[in-house]
Amino acid sequence: MTFSDEFVISSMDDLMAIIDEMGFVPFFENEIEGFSIEEHIDPKCWYGGSDSFWDAWEWKGPVINKMKCAYGKFLKGKAMYISSKWFPDFANFRRDGYDFDARYDDGLASYHDKELFELIDANAPILSKPLKKLGDYGKGGKKGYDTMITRLQKQCYIITSDFKYATDKFGNQYGWGIAEYTTPEKFFGKKFRDKVYKRTPEESYEKILGQFSNILPKADEADLRKILK
Repeated sequence: MTFSDEFVISSMDDLMAIIDEMGFVPFFENEIEGFSIEEHIDPKCWYGGSDSFWDAWEWKGPVINKMKCAYGKFLKGKAMYISSKWFPDFANFRRDGYDFDARYDDGLASYHDKELFELIDANAPILSKPLKKLGDYGKGGKKGYDTMITRLQKQCYIITSDFKYATDKFGNQYGWGIAEYTTPEKFFGKKFRDKVYKRTPEESYEKILGQFSNILPKADEADLRKILK
């Protein structure tokens, strides 16, 4: 199966099968036609498509934890699922072979990014609301939280490990899911740590580019390289 094929995601099991087979599954429509859940989802399973609670938006936390896959803003600031098979190479490529301390020591990360990364690392897993409060990110406090958390996800130092929902006095969930953050090292454990720097960043990049070519056979290589930046 490729993203050029006609298929419909109509259940959480369908989505997990696609993530397992494709390796890289963006949530939203992007520059490459057909390369998203949004373009293949059964309309009844999209937000507002039915009265069912278990649509594509509410699947996110269960899918992350059932599959032990990575989820975060990895694609031009937009969310994407990445299977555990492919995430070590993707992280190696995006980190350019650096762990965060080495990146900072070489002057490639700001002190503010370091401060936020270390706060998450020390308290992971942590929901975004208490994280902001703990780090004094908010009105009258430190600025740039959204930009930094997006950048740390793009660089694969931080991932989303779950989504939690507020509950009313009757125990009913409501509102949007609140993101919970952690590091890949803590989420995946030794399996990730042993693999992430096994290859050179260039070797990891070529492997990922090859997989993108496999699952997007109609896309130009230039477009694939552009979207991977």
